[in-house]
Amino acid sequence: MRQVFVDTVEEVMETDPRVAVVLAEISRDVFRASPRVVNVGIREQAMVGVGSGLALSGMRPVVHTYAPFLVERPFEQIKLDFGHQDVGGVFVSIGGSYDDPVWGRTHQAPGDVALFDTLPGWRIIVPGHRGEVESVVREALAGDDRVYIRLSLRENARPYPVGPGLTEVRRGPAGVVLAVGPMLEPVLAATEGMDVTVLYATTVRPFDGAGLRAAVAGRRADVLLVEPYLAGTSAHVVAEALADVPHRLRALGVRREAELRAYGTAEDHDSAHDVDVVGIAAAARRFF
Repeated sequence: MRQVFVDTVEEVMETDPRVAVVLAEISRDVFRASPRVVNVGIREQAMVGVGSGLALSGMRPVVHTYAPFLVERPFEQIKLDFGHQDVGGVFVSIGGSYDDPVWGRTHQAPGDVALFDTLPGWRIIVPGHRGEVESVVREALAGDDRVYIRLSLRENARPYPVGPGLTEVRRGPAGVVLAVGPMLEPVLAATEGMDVTVLYATTVRPFDGAGLRAAVAGRRADVLLVEPYLAGTSAHVVAEALADVPHRLRALGVRREAELRAYGTAEDHDSAHDVDVVGIAAAARRFF
């Protein structure tokens, strides 16, 4: 996903003089040298501030690094320099929740989307395959709004349509499973043989409430939400979408109640948080 992102940005930069990239060491070697590729060093707060300054001058900044260094460390600057000043930019992270657990907790950010969700005016996009990244990045670079694109090493088997709405991948009357980004593949495997509707989401903010309402119409309004970050991050928007529809909701994702201190592999983390195929299947059987 990262390479597609880099290739797309570099191609767009050839024809769009607004686009500039701001880095904090990470990915400095994958972008070609250019006056519009600025590496501020290991100074993530400055990275966001420089991006905001570019936006205020009429540029379209692309701010990029690992998720915890992009979102958690400079969160105050994101809130003030972009949000409060109401300027646009494209924030692109790598690392997901725990793509590289060997580096330890410093490189893990399961709370990134939940943090962005506290700020108004951000679009949040979570691609599930490298084949979805180019169109997402091009669309973001062409705009003027605030966008967070969450890239990952984890991928589904194939790309699906991306856009503001939900994509129906499988249909069944027993309930709805809403899979976000790279969680679609384990969800499809976990629900094989179950008579449920599977919806796929890449754009999680703004949330397609109308699409969810349409999916539960005429069937049981039981929703199993499976996200690749903190469990329940999107529970409130699901509840809002179904506010006048009697429904049940179960949310799966990175557990909130305990912090893992044995790093292991990404697959070990999936298992510990019950978001591998076995865990999702068990939750689906109990819920539906």
